[in-house]
Amino acid sequence: MSFSRALRIGTRGSLLALWQARWVQSRLQAVHPGLEVVLEIIKTQGDKILDVPLAQVGGKGLFVKELEEAMLEDRTDLAVHSMKDVPAEFPPGLGLAAVLEREDPRDALLSVHFNSLDELPQGARVGSSSLRRQSQIKRLRPDLQVVSLRGNVNTRIAKLEAGEFDAILLAAAGVKRLAMTQQVKQYLEPDQMLPAIGQGAVGVEARLGDEAVLALLRPLDHAPTRICVEAERAFLATLEGGCQVPIAGHAQWQGDALRLQGLVGDLEGRRVVEETMEGSASDPAALGVALAHRLLDQGAAAILADVYHGAAVRT
Repeated sequence: MSFSRALRIGTRGSLLALWQARWVQSRLQAVHPGLEVVLEIIKTQGDKILDVPLAQVGGKGLFVKELEEAMLEDRTDLAVHSMKDVPAEFPPGLGLAAVLEREDPRDALLSVHFNSLDELPQGARVGSSSLRRQSQIKRLRPDLQVVSLRGNVNTRIAKLEAGEFDAILLAAAGVKRLAMTQQVKQYLEPDQMLPAIGQGAVGVEARLGDEAVLALLRPLDHAPTRICVEAERAFLATLEGGCQVPIAGHAQWQGDALRLQGLVGDLEGRRVVEETMEGSASDPAALGVALAHRLLDQGAAAILADVYHGAAVRT
C-alpha cells in the first residue's frame, strides 16, 4: 500500500520500549516494502516519576498519556505499548489497531544467590513495583518483605546485582526481549502467580478515523493474542481496576474454547478471590465481563472497596 510520507511511531525511550517500537517498525517495513517508518521518543510522566510507587501517582495512565496526546495533536501516527501498561479505556478517537503475537506471559523471579521463591530465606527483600505481584507473593510467602522497586528493566536488575534486594520480580517477556535473563532463576506459572492483564503482549494504538494508518497495521494483528487480550481487558474494565488494586487475569485457547483465569486480592494476600471460566472465542469480551461479575459476587467487591479506601487514606 502506498503511503506518501514517513509513518511516525511514538514511543517511550526505555530500552524495552525502544525494542518494542523497533520490532513494530521492522514488521511494518517487512510487510510494506519501501515504507518509511520513524521513531519519535516521548517522555511520559511514568518515566519522570521514579521515586514513588505507581499506585500513589496515577497508575497505568502514566505511561501512555503523553503518547496519546501526540497522536491526538497529529505529531505521531501511532504508539507502541506493553499491553499491561494500557488503561482499560481509550480516549475518544483512539483505539487498539493491532496486537502482536504474545511473548511469555509469566512473571520471572530474578536473584543472584537464590534459585527459587521457596529457597528465599525468611524475611528476604523482594523488589516489585506491582501491587498484583505483592498480593500474590504475600499469599505464598507472608514472611517476605516486598519492597517497592521502580525503574526500567536494566535499572531494576542493576539494583538486584548491587545487593539491594534478595530477589526481584519482572515480566518474563521484558527480560527475554532484552536478552537479560542471566539472573532469572524461576518462571512462575500462572497457577502460582497469575499475570497482569495483557502481560507479554505488545499493542499498537492509533487514531480510529485514520484509515490509511489502520490499513498498514492490520497485517500485524495476531488474532489469537488479540482475542485473549480482549477477554482480559473486558475483565479489568468491568472491575474498574487499575494499578491501585491487585487484579490479575490471563486467557488461553483450549481447543475451541477460551479459558480465562481471574483474581482479585488485598495488598497482604490474606483475602483473595479467584475463579476460572470458559467461553466462546467469538465473544471474548462477554467472557471477561461474566468472570468479573462472578468474582464481584464472591467477595471481590468488598476487597476492592477496602483497597480503594486504603489508597484514598494513604494519599
